[in-house]
This record gives sequence, C-alpha cells and structure tokens, in this order.
Amino acid sequence: MNPVQVGQYNTLKVSRKVDFGFYLDDGAEGILLPKRFAPRTLRIGDELAVFVYHDSDNRLIATTQKAKAAVGDIVKMKVVSVTEQGAFLDWGLMKDLFVPKSKQVSGMHEGKEYLVKLYIDEQTGRVAATEKIESLLSNDELSVKEKDIVDLLVYRQSELGYVMIINNRHTGVLHANEIFTTLHIGDRMQGFIKTIRPDNKIDVVLGKPGFQKVEDESGKILRLLAENNGYLPYHDKSDPQQIYDFFGMSKKTFKMTTGNLYKQQKIAFTKTGIQLVTSE
Repeated sequence: MNPVQVGQYNTLKVSRKVDFGFYLDDGAEGILLPKRFAPRTLRIGDELAVFVYHDSDNRLIATTQKAKAAVGDIVKMKVVSVTEQGAFLDWGLMKDLFVPKSKQVSGMHEGKEYLVKLYIDEQTGRVAATEKIESLLSNDELSVKEKDIVDLLVYRQSELGYVMIINNRHTGVLHANEIFTTLHIGDRMQGFIKTIRPDNKIDVVLGKPGFQKVEDESGKILRLLAENNGYLPYHDKSDPQQIYDFFGMSKKTFKMTTGNLYKQQKIAFTKTGIQLVTSE
C-alpha cells in the first residue's frame, strides 16, 4: 500500500474497531480515528477519506474534520494564541497549527490573520507553518506556460498592481489595468498565464483565456437576459465597475461577449442596453 501522507487527505481501510474509535490500516500498527469523528455507519473493511496529522502526544491520528489547508498550501489563517515558542493558528482541526517563532516575519499577534505555507518539520515530522514564504517561491524553473489556467493567491500589492502566487509555486503580476474588483491579501481565485517574459517574469489575468472565456460568459449573459425579461440596461458606454458588479466580468470581456452574441443573432443592441432575440 502507498505510504500515509501526513498533513494530507488519505483514503484508508478500517482494520479494527475499539471502544474509543476505529483503527485505519497504514501497513503498521494502524492510525486511530476517534469515535466522535467516525460516521455512524462505518464498518470494518470500509474505506474512508481522512486527514492525517499528529496529536498532542505526537501520535498519528485521523479525522473526518475538514482542514483549512494541507501541506504545501499557502493560505491566510487567524492566530488563536501566542507563546514564547511561537504562535498557534486555527486550521479547522482539534489541534491548532504551530508557527515557530523563527518562522515568523515580525512577530504574530493573537486575533490577526497571516499568510503562511504548511510544511513538514524535519525534526519532529509534524505539520507546521511558516510566514517566510518568499524564499519558497521561485520562477527559475517554471511549471506553467502561456494560456495555462492556474490557481492564484493575492500575495501583496506592488507599484504595478498585485503580486500573485501561482499554483503555490511561482509569482506573477496582475496589472492594475486588469483589475475590475476589490482584492484582499489571501484571496484565492482562478486566472491564466498571459505572458512569460525572457527573464521568467510572469503576467497573469483573472478568468479564462480567449474565446474559451467568451463561450463561458456567453451563457451567463443569455441566462441573465432570460431572468430579466430579455433586456438588460448595459452597453459599451456603461461604467466598467457597474458591469463587473452585475456580470462578474470586465468591460472588455463584456464587449467581446456581447459582440459575439450579436454576430450569432442571439442579442440585439438598443440605445440603452442589450435585448434578447427571440425566434418567432
């Protein structure tokens, strides 16, 4: 069987039942799934997806609770307590996530949220988190290419717009003229690689590339027209923010999409908006 991945979700088989829960087969002594986290219908031989981590006694334990992040993820989490050794974050499990003091940038404070990356501590084997993520990101060897759809995380603001973390591995810039909504540090969204420069610097854009995006947004506009008696008061002179607030797309995408729908004779342009074309 595949080795159990600590700090990740694993699908394991129930090997035996005890008064305080179930043991899941890990190829050794088994990993305890406490009774309070076991489904009522769970039986020996069943397979179950569980999150595996260490408890306070440094024993591997399984849970059906949903962790807010797994090892390798970069996420924003809230500090629930601070000690001389470090800080503890709420990551959705019974045991809080530890950030050693040496892995903090300028000291963490209870009640505040911070961007951290989860990792396995080499000495203890436990899941821990670090706020020092800059050195863990690199564009030296890229795993993406232009037009790839990627996961983006808002990292920090820059003079050009926002620096975004790409697939938890690389960094790219979302330029200010490509932003049509309010962004906050730690926000996660989907986008695509617009440009990769010779020095491996990356420009990203929110949404999906090219006509694939137009096709996706076409259905949205047609649905919204149908839900509003076939008419919407938006056109190429409308305010970009109003278009984004209503349609969830940039004005450029709106114009591309409505132009495509007009060519397909699915909508008509009026002086004050767009009209759904109905077949006689």
